Amino acid sequence: MRVWFYWVIFLSLFIHLSAGAQSQEDERDVARQLADSAVQKAQSSNATIDTSPLTELGDEYTNSIQLLQNRFRVDYNVKEITMVFFREYGSAPVVLVRPDGSKLFQGRVGEEKVQWYDADTFDMITIKDPVPGPWQAVGQVLPQSRVMVLSNVELHAEPLPNVLFAGEILKSTAYLTNNGKPIENKQFRDVVDLEIEFKSTNNPNYGNFGTNDQRIATFKDDGRGMDERPGDGVFTGQFNLKIPAGEWKPIFRVSTPMYTREQIGELIVLHENPVSIDVEMDGGGEGYHKIIIDVDRELVDIESLLVDGKVKFPNSDMQNFSLTEGGVDPREHLIVAYEEGIFRVKLTAYGTTMDGRDFILDVPEYSFVAEGPAEPEVEDPLINGKDPIVDGSAPLITQPEVPQDDMQPNSVEDEMDDGTLTLILVAVNGSIVLIGVIAAAVIIIMRKKASAPKQANSTAKPSGETTDADLTMESEPKGFKKLLGLFKKREKADKE
Repeated sequence: MRVWFYWVIFLSLFIHLSAGAQSQEDERDVARQLADSAVQKAQSSNATIDTSPLTELGDEYTNSIQLLQNRFRVDYNVKEITMVFFREYGSAPVVLVRPDGSKLFQGRVGEEKVQWYDADTFDMITIKDPVPGPWQAVGQVLPQSRVMVLSNVELHAEPLPNVLFAGEILKSTAYLTNNGKPIENKQFRDVVDLEIEFKSTNNPNYGNFGTNDQRIATFKDDGRGMDERPGDGVFTGQFNLKIPAGEWKPIFRVSTPMYTREQIGELIVLHENPVSIDVEMDGGGEGYHKIIIDVDRELVDIESLLVDGKVKFPNSDMQNFSLTEGGVDPREHLIVAYEEGIFRVKLTAYGTTMDGRDFILDVPEYSFVAEGPAEPEVEDPLINGKDPIVDGSAPLITQPEVPQDDMQPNSVEDEMDDGTLTLILVAVNGSIVLIGVIAAAVIIIMRKKASAPKQANSTAKPSGETTDADLTMESEPKGFKKLLGLFKKREKADKE
């Protein structure tokens, strides 16, 4: 009996020890799995850090320090740090106090170690090899502000569509990250500038060969334009692709007062404007021109096309029109042709690409020269030698009889050609000029005669005696006689 009792005790001890060993082995397996997963996470994180093009500026605590009475701590392994302090509008720049009590003032810092940029609402400071330990910022720092440590600011924008058109207007959103984490600070929009620039690939097979760089969008988070809500951390950019069609390289750029980061996107091909405009003179009947609007049907779904247009007439009048009916036929619009000159047509097109993307397109201006409406020809029955037909629809108009004598001068004047008229005008003008010259010469001679001393009369005759010769001299001056003699010689020469 005792033997059986010992055997039972032995078996129970053996089973208990086996179960404990098994549980220990299970615990070891679980621990091993946890360790392996931790190692994998560490390796993945290290791989992420190693492949990142940016330098590690500190741990997670350093990059998100809450200000406690404007105090913060800088770790020992930080080689360079860029901090942003947001303060009240128009206040003075902050003053930094090092752990040893020394101070850093804006404008009195060494350029080798410290770079300082101050604006109306913030200070951005870059410090190389900062002193580890507790720092303090003295100034009118906003209570809800954080010490933002900028390590890697990136712009994450929506990818551009595969099919883009020259002249297209589109909206795109983006957000910012700092060291891989979204930036939720509302004041941060005053610190950075976000834009997208297109750089030509200079491919000779496309029309934009040799074209300069084009800035096509600027992202804003101010609640204006196409931005939905201000300060929500989502930046909105409005593209206006009024640039030549061709192959472009998009560059996403984030600029701060201290540095600029660029990200190059995939190459895109900008297609020509797919909307075509044509005109058919008098295509809408007498007095109307027809405008025909079509699209490149390999790129655009014609049934989705809507048109909002404006016509400028030669006399500068404006007319707005809209074409909202669908269908597979080209869109048509009639324009009143009441005047000759240049007609200008400006369109904004709305449609869908063949891959299902909606677009808004600014179509280039189209112009054409048109003649005015044709005037009806009226036949004069008197000229054609026919009797006028009286049907009662209009009053009979008869030409008054004109005497033959009254018509003769008009006919003579009508027969006078341009050459004869020119000769008559020249002769009349020449006579007027000649008479003026003669009158001027006579006046000059008479003035000279009147001013000369009368010595000859005093020496030849005593005073008080007057002869007929003297009267003749006084009535006919010598100068006048000379002029008469010249005219008589000219008349004699003309007669001979």
